[in-house]
Amino acid sequence: MRLKLKKEQEVNPTKIILTSKEKSELIFEAIFTMLLLLLINCSVLIILGQIIQRSPALENMIFGIKVVFWDTFQKQAVYSWQSIFVIVCLLVDIGITYWRIKRRYKQYQLQHILSELHYIANGHYDHLVHFELNGDLGSIVDSINGLVRSTKEAIEEERRMKDSKEELITNISHDIRTPLTSIIGYLQLIENQDHLSEEELKKYVHIAYSKAEQMKVMVDDLFEYATMQQNPNSQLHLTVFDLSQLMNQIAVDFQLQTENDALQLTTISEPENICIEADPDKIVRIFSNLLSNAFKYGEGATKIEMLAQKEHDQVRIVVRNNGRKIPKHALSRLFDRFYRVDSSRTSQIKGTGLGLAIVESIVQLHHGKIEVTSNDDWTSFIITLPLQQNETSERGF
Repeated sequence: MRLKLKKEQEVNPTKIILTSKEKSELIFEAIFTMLLLLLINCSVLIILGQIIQRSPALENMIFGIKVVFWDTFQKQAVYSWQSIFVIVCLLVDIGITYWRIKRRYKQYQLQHILSELHYIANGHYDHLVHFELNGDLGSIVDSINGLVRSTKEAIEEERRMKDSKEELITNISHDIRTPLTSIIGYLQLIENQDHLSEEELKKYVHIAYSKAEQMKVMVDDLFEYATMQQNPNSQLHLTVFDLSQLMNQIAVDFQLQTENDALQLTTISEPENICIEADPDKIVRIFSNLLSNAFKYGEGATKIEMLAQKEHDQVRIVVRNNGRKIPKHALSRLFDRFYRVDSSRTSQIKGTGLGLAIVESIVQLHHGKIEVTSNDDWTSFIITLPLQQNETSERGF
């Protein structure tokens, strides 16, 4: 009676199959109903016969009707009012019996559905009701399956959040413990060594200070990411500004680094001026994170480009570099927290692994989308943002 499979796609909708007991009950119901109706029909027939015999006027009226039927059909069967009455009663009896059997069958269908519900309620939250039904019962089954799917998705999401939280704690512990251990080690070295030269002292203090700055970057990134996730709408301070000018200013800010790394950084805007409503500080953070990511991981790159193109009521932003191609298996995980293409967490490249996750969060705050492509020519981060923000959503109403 119950249909339960591990994979939903392995099951096709199936009609409810009644048990032997239910079939027997249906047959008994049909026989009992027919017998009861026959008894009622006989009783009514006898009572009507008595009434007609005691009422000459009624008997004459019935006789007149029979004459009309005889003149029309010329058949003896229609000349007897009892025959007509029996035929009518038989048709009514069949209709009532069918109605009762159909009603009983629907009750059995409902019992099967309730049985499936009890099975789901007992902890089998991934079980779907695979019954092919029409009408209201079919709608009920569809609603149950929709609820099961939603519950399953909620459970899986909760499990993912739990796993993500555990991974978050592990990664934070690892990333913060490494510089913290260095800081403590060098400070102990300074404290326990009385005969350190001034040059050695400056060296150790500088290393400890660099590690402390690295920890501060990690904590700041983590705080910003957590803040955007918990209360995103309150973080936007929208204004209208020229995106092209902002890109040029960012290029100037990164000029020294591009010269040190022998890279060519260019900006292209179509049209020359693009006005956009957004939070300028967070848009700057998007470009800064993507450019920093290109400097750190764009191995072998000689060019970095920032492109902006207006498309109807949106703007398409592309930040790309011609460095080493990102492996295909890594593209889908680039925006995961703490994920790095280089799986070694002891890499000499500084960073928290939150840069791209923060970029994705900022883009989503602005009701946009981001994607990444990588081939032998370019690794491109493509962002699409609306030129104007929805007034209701931006204020969190």
